[in-house]
Parts: sequence; C-alpha cells; structure tokens
Amino acid sequence: MTVLVQFAADRDLWSSYEAPLAQALADAGVAARVTPDAVDPATVDYLVTANAAVVDDFRPYTKVKAVLNLWAGVEKLVGNPTLTQPIARMVDPAMTEAMTEYVVAQVMRHHLGLDRHIQNAAGAWRPERGQKLARERDVTILGLGELGQAAAAALGALNFRVTGWSRQPRFLPGALCLAGIDRLDEALSTAEILVILLPLTAQTENLLDAARLARLPRRAVLINAARGPILDDAALIAALDAGDLGHATLDVFRQEPLPADHPFWAHPGVTVTPHIAAETRPGTAARVIAENIRRGEAGEPLLHLVERGRAY
Repeated sequence: MTVLVQFAADRDLWSSYEAPLAQALADAGVAARVTPDAVDPATVDYLVTANAAVVDDFRPYTKVKAVLNLWAGVEKLVGNPTLTQPIARMVDPAMTEAMTEYVVAQVMRHHLGLDRHIQNAAGAWRPERGQKLARERDVTILGLGELGQAAAAALGALNFRVTGWSRQPRFLPGALCLAGIDRLDEALSTAEILVILLPLTAQTENLLDAARLARLPRRAVLINAARGPILDDAALIAALDAGDLGHATLDVFRQEPLPADHPFWAHPGVTVTPHIAAETRPGTAARVIAENIRRGEAGEPLLHLVERGRAY
C-alpha cells in the first residue's frame, strides 16, 4: 500500500527535499508518493510542514496520522486550534552539530575577547594580561533539550564551567543542572556568558525581561540562538546602554528578516547574525521524516512527538 505524503512547506524547499525524501523513504522500506502539490486533503496520510502557513486549516485532513515538522520550533503549529493530529518536531543530528559549532564559536569569541583585536582599524597594540582560562569562565545554558545538551557537552569538553537550566530536571556529566522557574535567578547569577537555547512557549516569551537581565553579572555576554521573543528587546538595549550588559550576539528576532531600521543593527553592543546558527539539513532531516512515516505505518511510537501541554 502506498501512503500519500503532502509536502506542505514553502515551495522553494521542495527542490532540496525531493530527492533526499525519495531515497530516505526507499531506504526505510516505505512505499510513498510525496507531492508538493495541492491534493484532496481527505486522501493525505502524512503532512510535512515547516511551521509556516502553507496549511492553516487542518480540519479537512481527516486521514492524516501525523504532522511532521521540518523545524525544531513548533510554536505556530501548537497554537493552531484546527490542528488536532499528532505533531513531531524535527531533531536533525546535522542541525545539532551546526548549532553546537555556532555556540562554541560565539562563546570562544567572547571568552577570548577577540572583538577587541579584530575591530582595531587604528592598529593599536593592546596586549592584555590575565586572560581567563576556560576552566575559570562560567557559562550558563538556558534550555537542555537536544541542542542544549550537545552545546553543554562541547563546552564542558573545553573545560568551561557549565551550568544548565531547564524546566524539568536533567543530569549532564560535568555540568551543574538547575530546574524550575524558582532556580532561574540562580542560573543567571553566575552567567558570565549566557546561551539561550529554549523553545518559544507561553512560559518563555519575554522570559528575559529587565528584572532577569539584571540578575546577570555585570558586563555579562548574552547569546540568543533560540527564538527572538524570549528576549525583551527594549530591556536588552537598556541594559547595554547602561553598561550592565557587555554584549549581545543575536541570531533570532521577533521579526525576520530584521527590519533595516531596527536599533540592533547600529548598536555597538549587538552582533546580528541572520538566523544562520543552525538550519535543517535535507539529507539528514529526510531520514528523520522517513523513519517517522515508517513508524506511523508500523504502529510504533513517533520520534520527537510534541507534548501540547509543554508546546514542544
């Protein structure tokens, strides 16, 4: 029996996914027809989405066994009242690698103070003494899912003193793990470098407001590679202007692309990267999609199933 899979993501993604999906499904032993075209919703077995509004009313998809997202974030899907089918988020091993590389690069950049030397058009010779070693630097990671755990392991391997914070208790070798909202201030209080890798939920939106940013050590550095709305933009700029926060490296924003007139672009205390930290890689993501379709057809539990109560 052939299953019908509708690729209900942006059309420009199809050319990247067509061949990898066909190969991955064949390798998984799944007979499937995958199409980016509009079809009778009542005939579709699986929907592949990218958290976008290609489909915004899921009620006609009465046969769909699962909605399979191409992105890690599912905030737009769980907020859709017409979507009652199971949702699987994307956990792509290559995306995890890419995020780990981005986080390590940015942490090392700020740990070593490289900006002071790279941005030195005047040619000033400014050697510094007493540079901290990694084992003397405190890094806090907010969010200990797949991405956060991988980043914590990589930073720990470089000897950074890693603290992780999450909603639910976690155990990571070599890291101090704190859990629950009542431990958040404690996690922030030692964060010389703060890395944000949280999902966007009702609980995490504006989580880092003025009061919480004030909990960070003076001149701390913040790296946000998760979702823009987790940060209060105005509070962030105020903390930078006051000299309380040392720098913010931001890869994600409330509005993307970031508007040309947004103050982040010109602020000397902000580095903007255009949502490049980690993208889903078609070759590896296709295998995750194919495995979930195989599981769905075999009656096995889906990988990375979203818990709607947690919104991730």
